[in-house]
Amino acid sequence: MKTFYLTDAGKVRDHNEDSLIILKNINDEYLLAVADGMGGHSAGEIASSIAINYLGKHFRETFINLDKTHAVSWIRDSVNEINSLIFQYEKNHEESKGMGSTLVMAIVTNDYILFANIGDSSGFVMKEGRLHKVTYDHTLVNLLVSAGELTKEEAKDHPKKNVLMKALGANDPVEADIFDCDMNIESILLSSDGLTNMLDKEQIEKVLLEDITEEAKVNKLIHKANNRGGTDNISVCLLTKEEGEM
Repeated sequence: MKTFYLTDAGKVRDHNEDSLIILKNINDEYLLAVADGMGGHSAGEIASSIAINYLGKHFRETFINLDKTHAVSWIRDSVNEINSLIFQYEKNHEESKGMGSTLVMAIVTNDYILFANIGDSSGFVMKEGRLHKVTYDHTLVNLLVSAGELTKEEAKDHPKKNVLMKALGANDPVEADIFDCDMNIESILLSSDGLTNMLDKEQIEKVLLEDITEEAKVNKLIHKANNRGGTDNISVCLLTKEEGEM
């Protein structure tokens, strides 16, 4: 596997509330995750770091040779624990009231690939040279599109397109959507909405198809998002399968 991940504050925000990680355990199983924090007084970056720090530690210590069923349970239990940790921090730190975070993650093993998400950070796969979105954004406009009250075109520039219907630290209990992914893919991309609000799927796909390194692809995506305004923090995780893997 070839991997690279990077986060950037963007052109407008004065600090970065995103956190992200790519980890490989002793069995060559991978965890990728992006969390996009929200809340004033640095609370957003605390919420996202709680999510990513817990996931990283928990993956290293407990995710070893789990079958798919147990991996799904591992994801659900992890999300519940992260949610509890964020609520506990908020309870003990009055200045952090209203803190929360999105989360998108992928687990890659030799037997399965699972995605999970809460909020509007996104997970994609590249398959046969085409980029496909795996996750579903938990936003008000997505809900309205699903109900037939908005078209996808109207949703793109809707003034409430960033209003979340679900997030860590905002709902208790909270449940992640979990997706069982086709193994026959070329790469996985996770990102915060700082990327997807600036670049559409076709623009992202074009960069991923270039014959350059994973580091160069991630840097180019962030550069393009900043060139288009960089209105939010931008975070990208990229994993590419090498010839003969899985």
